[in-house]
Amino acid sequence: MEIKGLQNEYRKITATMGSFSILECLRDESVSPANATTEYFMEKMGVRRRQVLATLKGNNTIVTQAGAMQWTLGNITAETGVKGAGDFIGKMIKGAVTKESTVKPEYNGTGYLMLEPTYKYLILQNLEDWGQGGMSVEDGMFLACEGTVKRDVVARTNLSSAIAGGEGLFNLSLSGTGIACLESNVPLSELVEVQLNNEELKLDGSLAVCWSSSLEFTVERSTKSLLGSAVSGEGLVNVYRGVGKILMSPYAPTRSLFAATNTVSAKAAAPTSNTLGAIGGLFG
Repeated sequence: MEIKGLQNEYRKITATMGSFSILECLRDESVSPANATTEYFMEKMGVRRRQVLATLKGNNTIVTQAGAMQWTLGNITAETGVKGAGDFIGKMIKGAVTKESTVKPEYNGTGYLMLEPTYKYLILQNLEDWGQGGMSVEDGMFLACEGTVKRDVVARTNLSSAIAGGEGLFNLSLSGTGIACLESNVPLSELVEVQLNNEELKLDGSLAVCWSSSLEFTVERSTKSLLGSAVSGEGLVNVYRGVGKILMSPYAPTRSLFAATNTVSAKAAAPTSNTLGAIGGLFG
């Protein structure tokens, strides 16, 4: 198999890890007079299309969000990974609480798998770098992973983080071995890595992108008293304690409507007629 024109003057592979490569469009040549001005300023500000290219060698499996596949080359097959009605309902519940697609296709075989383009930033992470407990990620960030990565839904250590912190009660936890690819509002170059050794990190807002699942996460008052929190103007803060690391944004990311809708995970998380039809078929 041979692919020509995958990389050229305007399209480059910017990162490779495990089965995944990140292909970035440095300049979009497919413009018209109607959108030339927009494309010009997008290029100047680094707003670019990015895609994931996965290589399958016959002994590895790639798991993606539903609807993420753009094209495949070679002898590649896709399976749903659903083992029955009960398993489907369980996956549907997990997807609902983590803003992920209900069914995540599993690709096997030999060849290449290209995912749909996104304007978000693509971050590759090696699960072995996160310790035995793995990592927890913000809702809607999961895009793809190698089949050796275990995917579970974990609950917060207490209800306060869900009710008061605006973080949600559940998160997707990735553990085991292998590489995971995340969609982020913030590039990896801007993220700050904090290593905790039986210490604590307090964040005013949802600045954490991913963190060690071994860490305890709670939401607490910024000062010991309710009056003190009111006077300080900080109110409630997200607190991470224990041993592990956190990747966090140094500031709240800019989230435009354009960027939010042109992302693979956003499209995958939206209910479709096929999904609703499948649910109806289980009970019909």
